[in-house]
Amino acid sequence: MSHRLLVLLAALLWSTGGAAIKRCGLDAWQLAGGRSLVAGLLLLAVVPASRRRPTRLSLGVALAYVFTVVLFVAANKLTTSANAIFIQDTAPLWVLLLSPALLGERPGRGELWSVPLFALGLGLFFLDQLSPGQVTGNLVALASGVAFALSIMGLRKLGAEGPAALVQGNLLAAALTAPLWLSGPTPTPLDLGLVAYLGVFQLGLAYLCFTIGLRGTPAVEASLLVLLEPVLNPVWTFLFAGERPGPWAMAGGALVLVATLWRTLQPWWLERRARRA
Repeated sequence: MSHRLLVLLAALLWSTGGAAIKRCGLDAWQLAGGRSLVAGLLLLAVVPASRRRPTRLSLGVALAYVFTVVLFVAANKLTTSANAIFIQDTAPLWVLLLSPALLGERPGRGELWSVPLFALGLGLFFLDQLSPGQVTGNLVALASGVAFALSIMGLRKLGAEGPAALVQGNLLAAALTAPLWLSGPTPTPLDLGLVAYLGVFQLGLAYLCFTIGLRGTPAVEASLLVLLEPVLNPVWTFLFAGERPGPWAMAGGALVLVATLWRTLQPWWLERRARRA
């Protein structure tokens, strides 16, 4: 039970990212770089497995992770937090489409049925009355989702080298954005506190809870438990930043959740049925 609670805690911490990003007055480069710097140093200090020399593959995964975390912050600054998290959570769609070429894994027929749901849900996000900046934010979130999918596949291929790639990615994100930090607004004590919170809790501690929780939680169950993140993210953003997502975005988010549930449960259900037979 404690392992499942750790997975839930990770999802809860991840879900607070949108509200914290909205409340922070720093620009996307300052916030993304500062958050990653704090998280990278924390993981380097407390996760011994992360202290490995970079390899070509780990650096490639780290670069995909850089695009994931930096573009996600930029998307939150440009569009609504709900749009950013739900569009990024279309990552399973891109995993389905890219895994045959990159991992040699072909999705089953049941998994392919989730593709139209993902595509329809994604299209609904662009039906709300959006400003040009919000449309750009939706496209940035979409790019973050593709990068997230590449990160997932890369981390799966790395195996035990995964923690090292995450540290490398966080430190690389900080290094690449550092030249732009001085061009942004002067940070206030609240801004610095939010950067510290995002780095320590929303990225660093959440990652630790998730990895420890996975040791005693089946993969299918863990995949379902982390769906708490996209459900709670718009709630926290509404309560603490006063942001209300549009009706089409909520409908699109619901379809993305349904597609994710289907993709997660359908292979598991077929496997259980085959064992019983």
